[in-house]
Amino acid sequence: MFILQCLIFTGMDKLLTDIRNCTVCKSNLPNKPRPILQASIHSSIIIIGQAPGQKVQDSGIPWDDASGNELRRWLGVNKEQFYNDQIFALIPMGFCYPGKGSSGDMPPRPECAPLWHKPLLDNMKDKKLIILIGQYSQQYYLGKELKATLTETVKNHKAYLPQFLPLVHPSPRNRIWQQKNPWFEMEVIPYLQKIILNLLIL
Repeated sequence: MFILQCLIFTGMDKLLTDIRNCTVCKSNLPNKPRPILQASIHSSIIIIGQAPGQKVQDSGIPWDDASGNELRRWLGVNKEQFYNDQIFALIPMGFCYPGKGSSGDMPPRPECAPLWHKPLLDNMKDKKLIILIGQYSQQYYLGKELKATLTETVKNHKAYLPQFLPLVHPSPRNRIWQQKNPWFEMEVIPYLQKIILNLLIL
């Protein structure tokens, strides 16, 4: 058992190093590649987001922005808990900032998830829940189970448990969506916090 655990640790350490050194899509990025993620073999809650913004790209810390503050509020956790890789894995669909588009940031680079997600998830032996934030992760992981709109998918979040839980993106840009959909704050967030609390005390 000890030898097996050592091999798993070595495998994950090498994988994380390989990801952080990845330059596969460097010619399509506005900055020098700097893949940003957090993970360990013991991560039990996996958050799969979109791609880092420029602020996060500069700091090198996942969710180190206003969206991260809101996400932590939704989860009911503090920064110490959130940045504990024994609890949370923070994995984006695209590991580097993809650049600015005509109406916000560009979509995550398509190379990252097919290349790195499966090896990461395969190395996480204690995973209990995968939180899918935004349309890109939901399209990738839910496939044919996806509803017609993101709103419908999030509203039917219980249908994807216990493996997945879909959420909207916690960006300030989505405040109008939240105002139009008060059930999210009233129903989904308390339900999410209850799930997270239960996982934290296991």
